[in-house]
Amino acid sequence: MGCNLRDLTTPEEINLADLRGKRVGIDAFLTAFQFLTTIRDRSPTGDGGPLRDSKGRVVAHLMGLLNRTTSMLSMGIQPVFIFDGQSPELKADELAARRKRRLEAEAIHKQALEDGDFQTAQKMAQRIVHYSAEMIDDTKKMLDLLGVRWVDAAAEGEGQAAVMAVKGQLDIVATQDWDALLYGSPILVRNLMSHGSKRHGRTVKAQQINLQELLATHDLTREQLVDLAIMIGTDFHPGLKGIGPKTGIKLIKSLGTIEAICEEKGKEVPERLDEIREIFLNHPSSEVDSEDLKPGTVDVKGLTQFLQEEREFSQRRMDAAFDALRKGNLIRDGGQTSLFSF
Repeated sequence: MGCNLRDLTTPEEINLADLRGKRVGIDAFLTAFQFLTTIRDRSPTGDGGPLRDSKGRVVAHLMGLLNRTTSMLSMGIQPVFIFDGQSPELKADELAARRKRRLEAEAIHKQALEDGDFQTAQKMAQRIVHYSAEMIDDTKKMLDLLGVRWVDAAAEGEGQAAVMAVKGQLDIVATQDWDALLYGSPILVRNLMSHGSKRHGRTVKAQQINLQELLATHDLTREQLVDLAIMIGTDFHPGLKGIGPKTGIKLIKSLGTIEAICEEKGKEVPERLDEIREIFLNHPSSEVDSEDLKPGTVDVKGLTQFLQEEREFSQRRMDAAFDALRKGNLIRDGGQTSLFSF
């Protein structure tokens, strides 16, 4: 999840209708994990894993993505899904720590199932979710059939989306990861894919954060925001001990840079500091032709074949998806596809 900048922001709640006509870059990996960890086997003796079809293929991510994507399309929102590429080498320690936690959870999950402790098994199941290459391919296939565009990032998905937004190829970056702001996304929207759902008895609302307003509120440059984040802790460095958001912002405003702060406080300057800064300020990205981002057409027969006949989606689920697409004028009643129009 990167660096938590929550304490520095004042998110504005928005309605999805406010995004009509907008090109929204969506973090595909975080979105898939959201559905893989929530659409799962909760039966009394279930293992807690994501829902599968009768052949054992995971379909939870497809179910969630179909519902949310067609809902956005019905409102005239133009989604573009961004898939993670190769993680920067500087993230190796963080990825290793995640793998260790997952292996520990897998061991507990396995033992719990053997012991018949399904409550513990279901709790651990959320921690061992893996978005496999097969699942990624299935996701891309479904998006293609929906006429929705996707992009393979050169590195971090939210970084790729931010670069595209700066270039004007996207209007908004939608992710739960605050790092999108560090990568320079002008507008970050959180909770897009969970908007309207219930969490702890409250209705979740999409929230918008404007980067320039954030910088102006705290009288920071983007470079200073990045330095502040590095001090707090990111995926690429654990941060400086004893420095949180409130202390960090006072120090960065008075002293300007991490080097000056470390000198003042007698701390070691983070290793490979300039490389970490470069990841945020000039993130590697895949070149994308704007023409390739224009929406395609809905393949009704292809969707029915793939989701209903091959992946065993119910008629009710398919009807709901097609009703949403009709609402967005993306298919005609006769089942013929039509070009997107925003």
